[in-house]
Amino acid sequence: MAIGFRIRPVTRRVAPALVQRAAAVPVANLGDVMNRMQAFSGTWHPYGGVRRVCGPAFTVKARSGDNLLLHRAVDLAQPGDVIVADGNGDLSVALMGDLMLGHCAQRGVAGVVLDGAVRDVANLARMELGVWARGHTPAGPWKEGPGEIGTAISCGGQVVMPGDLICCDEDGIVVVPLEEAEAVIAAAEAHNAKEVRNEAEIKAGTWDRAWVAPALAAKGCEGA
Repeated sequence: MAIGFRIRPVTRRVAPALVQRAAAVPVANLGDVMNRMQAFSGTWHPYGGVRRVCGPAFTVKARSGDNLLLHRAVDLAQPGDVIVADGNGDLSVALMGDLMLGHCAQRGVAGVVLDGAVRDVANLARMELGVWARGHTPAGPWKEGPGEIGTAISCGGQVVMPGDLICCDEDGIVVVPLEEAEAVIAAAEAHNAKEVRNEAEIKAGTWDRAWVAPALAAKGCEGA
């Protein structure tokens, strides 16, 4: 196959039980326990009617303004997958709209993450589908290619491999490498439990703040 027109099967995916556990943890907690290294860059916007999605990445690389390979990805992705597309961050042309994304929802795709633009925003908000994109525009795409499916991509400043765990909510998106998923989720669950305790302490007025002033003093802060 020529570079630029390749479709490779996604043969490895994060286990469904791990996806279910990850879905119960805030995306920010998952990012925290990976030392803030696996979060997508900011300015992502949620457009779909579902605002929290976790699932294995079904990767697509698209030419700016062209969605031919995305059309094929919609037909090939499995139920529960999150289609993750590198559209080069181009906001001049929408890569997907309500017809393609409605087909995703009908096929059981869990979500779509586009490093590019969408359109038909009002209809997307009514869909039972998670949709995250950089922005929106009424301009429609071309269907010529090139593009690739099932290869490593760059999206939101992160490397995404087919089958990696993608988690999205109102805060944004993180990618958890497939091989690290179980350990990361376990750490995020513990981190989330700690934050739940902190929330209870804040409400009770007992949250320990004694560490703040010494931390500043240790850095030489005057008046700490």
